[in-house]
Amino acid sequence: MYRLTCRSVIRAPVISLSPQLRGQADDATVNRPFQSSLGGQCNWRCALAAALQAHGHAVSPNTVRKLLPELGYSRQANRKANDGRQHADRDAQFEHINAQVRAFQAEGQPVLSVDTKKKELVGNFANKGTDYRPERRPRRTEVHDFEKPQLGKVVPYGVYDVADNSGWVSVGITSDTAQFAVNAIRCWYAKMGRERYPAAQRVLITADCGGSNGARVRLWKRELQALADETGLSLTVCHYPPGTSKWNKIEHRLFCHITQTWRATPLTSRLAVVELIAATTTTTGLTVACELDTNTYEKGIKVTQADMAALNLHRDPFHPEWNYTIKPRPST
Repeated sequence: MYRLTCRSVIRAPVISLSPQLRGQADDATVNRPFQSSLGGQCNWRCALAAALQAHGHAVSPNTVRKLLPELGYSRQANRKANDGRQHADRDAQFEHINAQVRAFQAEGQPVLSVDTKKKELVGNFANKGTDYRPERRPRRTEVHDFEKPQLGKVVPYGVYDVADNSGWVSVGITSDTAQFAVNAIRCWYAKMGRERYPAAQRVLITADCGGSNGARVRLWKRELQALADETGLSLTVCHYPPGTSKWNKIEHRLFCHITQTWRATPLTSRLAVVELIAATTTTTGLTVACELDTNTYEKGIKVTQADMAALNLHRDPFHPEWNYTIKPRPST
């Protein structure tokens, strides 16, 4: 005796429904996603069901939800995959940087990766991420992320020592300028680098192509010259090509771990920011030192052509705009 099940009864109309459902879904997602009559994604299944009902199908949004996976549809987030226009010598610059890193490390000279982390609001503001709390007792934070004048924002600038797996972070309270960036490197050398590399004569600095340490920032070069004169170190700089900042080692060796350390924790004060950064560690032995930089850094400082001519700047034959060395000037 043949047993008729509810599922077998449903499958027959589903077979005839599927082509129309696929057509409506393709129209909404592939063919004309912005001109589709189905409206926004928030009510997408209801809109699909309504469109099918208009064609005489007695179908509910729940049925649409069950059928979509059978037709090869699933909920998907955006994927950041299009790098856009790439420089022709992108890979060659990466190879140049790797060769420089290996050469400096073979001689026992420090190799640094530097960058500015995202500015952070100071106050009882919600921070991304989750953390364990007593059940039904979430941390209460401000509803609106409006900057508090008395607390402002902080600007963490990081210096990551590639060989030592250690980091220095200067937390600024004014502007992210080239003076601030170079002062962070100065602090790293005074507090960590001089002891770690007592015989250092050269330092390799890898940095992004833009920002306060950008390849076209004159003030960055002038301040590096001042640092070279103070320390007697030759400072070799290699910039990553435009659009490749995510490959800067400090991003995935230091900054991501700082973000994990303060996840779901409001940065209620400047002291809290410094303590959380300094508490960052990893199972691979990362250590971080942090200090508040209370200096005031002015924006818009002009560096003249005469100032640039006075620099002891030696450009590399390969992409001299990205690769150069600033040596100490002879004392007069």
